[in-house]
Amino acid sequence: MSESGTGGDITGGGRSGPGAIAPANGTALTPVASLTEKGLGYKERPHSIEAEQALLGALLVDNEAFFRVSDLLTPEHFYEPLHARIYKAVTDLVGRGHTATPLTIAPYLARDPALEELGGPDYLVGLAAASASGYLALDYGRIVHDLALRRGLITIGEQMVAEAYEVSLERDPEDLIVTAEEQLFRLSTTGRAQGGFKDFKVAVHGAHDMALKAYEREGHLSGLSTGLSDLDQFMGGLQSSDLLILAGRPGMGKTALACNIGFNVAKGFVAHGGEAAVQKGMGGRVGFFSLEMSAEQLAMRLLAEESRVASSKLRTGDFSEEEYRRVAAAVQMIDVIPLMIDDTGGLPIAALAARARRQKQLFGLDLLIVDYLQLVTASNSRRFDSRVQEISEVTQALKALAKELNIPVLALSQLSRQVEQRPDKRPQLSDLRESGSIEQDADIVMFVYREEYYLNLHKPDVSDVERWQAYDADLKKVEGLAELIIGKQRHGPTGTVKLFFDPSITRFGDYVPADHLPERYG
Repeated sequence: MSESGTGGDITGGGRSGPGAIAPANGTALTPVASLTEKGLGYKERPHSIEAEQALLGALLVDNEAFFRVSDLLTPEHFYEPLHARIYKAVTDLVGRGHTATPLTIAPYLARDPALEELGGPDYLVGLAAASASGYLALDYGRIVHDLALRRGLITIGEQMVAEAYEVSLERDPEDLIVTAEEQLFRLSTTGRAQGGFKDFKVAVHGAHDMALKAYEREGHLSGLSTGLSDLDQFMGGLQSSDLLILAGRPGMGKTALACNIGFNVAKGFVAHGGEAAVQKGMGGRVGFFSLEMSAEQLAMRLLAEESRVASSKLRTGDFSEEEYRRVAAAVQMIDVIPLMIDDTGGLPIAALAARARRQKQLFGLDLLIVDYLQLVTASNSRRFDSRVQEISEVTQALKALAKELNIPVLALSQLSRQVEQRPDKRPQLSDLRESGSIEQDADIVMFVYREEYYLNLHKPDVSDVERWQAYDADLKKVEGLAELIIGKQRHGPTGTVKLFFDPSITRFGDYVPADHLPERYG
């Protein structure tokens, strides 16, 4: 394998034209002496002409071998441009259901100068003659693919260095880092044979395994437990690769609910044995993108929830010794849970996705929460005619990220003000602000609604006895009650799940009627 020369794109390029390669006994290619060997200090990029020849010969002998490498390789993976064109001809012919042989390919390359330099059709015959069979095609293909990745790494590295030297007001260093991460991730996933058709029986067995896991798991869940029993039973847990939208008007508690779910999942990871918790669906590692609230504000909410000390007391320091002990114990517990918070504001979707990928690869990630959708910007917002189009790109990217990382992604969303204009203020799908493709891309759409909030907005004066009594009676019916309205669920029914909400500590829990107070607050 040679390691000297130049190139471009994913392969770093290659050599073509007269003198680039020379025939050896009419059946193989031999690289010319490198520039390094001539003492010019120029090093060729990693490649193997011999592996490319062996692969092409195997494909010309056995066209069935093409299907073993077609998901792994594209013409751009070949270092020698002539070989890339031969592979492209094989791809086109086999793709149309024709046979690819030296005889059938020759007309497509009849005027190729590089091929003519090597003897024309005789070179193609030599490739086939030098191959024993197509059995080793996949092994040759992996060599070609791996060397192409190395050349790609070199190209990205050179681009990073060149761009870092160019100091510009238009691009800051953080943008360069995000771009490099995106390029490296695309390079790392190039040629992964993940797509294409699969036998339906494979999918059926996968569905059977999912159902069996749900049957065997505690709580009979096929997905990740939210820590809220009624919600888990309604949805079967948070399903991998799902995009879930949690929407609500300001004051409804959507951020609090997202925090509660993330906190419950992270606590479950520790309580149920780490990685074993993930397998059981009882816990996981959580990434939380908070584009509105700071990490400290979220931490204050988590402390209030875990210690059961009101947020107002934590902010003012007005708590008893017993309450302080509970806060200290909550801090120790939060210290060990796998809940990561990124509170960068105005984060572009490309940067968000890059950070999520990095978290998944380096530390593991089982649930991603984004608060909230409308604060995420598209990669280049200037090219969109409307905000709706920009939000559509964000939701499509989040759904693709959920599938790519194979985790549930929970994204919060605002609702339009038209909700406030109706007598019944329970949200509907049409209320999604700048909806675009939110409803279309989401697997599940949930709305948080609290009647108690609206009643308190119109709290009468106690001097108006009749109105006060009516208000008090209505309030008792809904006090502590939150409705989680499932407006869309791709995997199951729609409906409403009742939850309990304690606004003093921003905590959601399973709903228990008011006449069961010990159960509600226990």
